[in-house]
Amino acid sequence: MAPDYPGFGRSGIPPRSSFSYTFDHLADIVRQFADVMGLGKFFLYVFDYGAPIGFRLAKSEPARILGIISQNGNIYQEGLGKKWEARAEYWRHPTPELREQYKSAFAPQTIIGQYTFGTEPGSVSPDGYTLDIHYTERPEYDEIQSDLIFDYQTNVALYPAFQAYLREYQPPLLAVWGKNDASFIPAGAEAFRRDLPEAEIHFVDSGHFALESCCSEIAAYIRAFADRVERGALK
Repeated sequence: MAPDYPGFGRSGIPPRSSFSYTFDHLADIVRQFADVMGLGKFFLYVFDYGAPIGFRLAKSEPARILGIISQNGNIYQEGLGKKWEARAEYWRHPTPELREQYKSAFAPQTIIGQYTFGTEPGSVSPDGYTLDIHYTERPEYDEIQSDLIFDYQTNVALYPAFQAYLREYQPPLLAVWGKNDASFIPAGAEAFRRDLPEAEIHFVDSGHFALESCCSEIAAYIRAFADRVERGALK
């Protein structure tokens, strides 16, 4: 199951006047979704924003988690690429001018670059980024995303808690990383072994949206990982 968060994809877009766009709130929505859908125990597949959302759920309800697949889903300080240094400064000293400046992240050329950077030319279909660009045209999109960029600091503050969850519960974990990702660099994948010595880590020749160019390769890693976890659970 792959739900879109409120304000994303095909999900509804509650107005900011009546809905708080924070990672805590999105995690609560996902938890409610899992309850309504009757998901007792499940694997988490986390990517980008999904990592801090999924790890909030995992640390609060660890018994539900059968395993975790992290595809460029970071929870380590060393996994933050160079661009996060400027964002950390913004979090410390927020101004309306900087908030406006960061809206460039939603510009069409920026979105295309997020999909294609670090990939082989011609390996990424335009369908994904064209649809994402279309979604940016919806009401309040830029303000909603700006709220989340500012609130991302809460995720970094929770990294130690997420890591403590891994150390205590030792969930099976597969990290499959686009090795050319400029946002969440390979060190973030390698850091999982600090808390999970048995973590399985692989790198594919792609960027941030690694599924766009390496879907079959990543799917094979996931199937093999899930099979191993299932066999272990049956012993």
